[in-house]
Amino acid sequence: MRKVILLSAALGMAVVVSLGISAAEKADAKYTIKQVMAKAHKEKLLNKVAEGNASAEEKQQLLESYAALGDNEPPKGDAASWKEKTDALVAAAKAAVDGDAEAAAKLKAASNCAACHKAHKGS
Repeated sequence: MRKVILLSAALGMAVVVSLGISAAEKADAKYTIKQVMAKAHKEKLLNKVAEGNASAEEKQQLLESYAALGDNEPPKGDAASWKEKTDALVAAAKAAVDGDAEAAAKLKAASNCAACHKAHKGS
């Protein structure tokens, strides 16, 4: 009987832990928020695209990353604000893919890290 109780408790904990996985990481998003931030910002893909030093493939990768970012749910904050901010990133990355001369300025304006983190970054 004790084994059944322990097994039930362990199973219950596993369910709680799995439910505790960030709601921000939706199963249907191609990349998690963490993956997008790592690739686009920590690895400086955004900078490379904005500076005009990225290949067509890298520009496309930034566009796909930002599109996936919008497919995730924000860890905190208003969903409408999240959509507005991620849509701006997608539009700016699309401008870079399309060769828009204003793409760098659009990327700079859309990638305001502090504003997004203040509104949406979880603890």
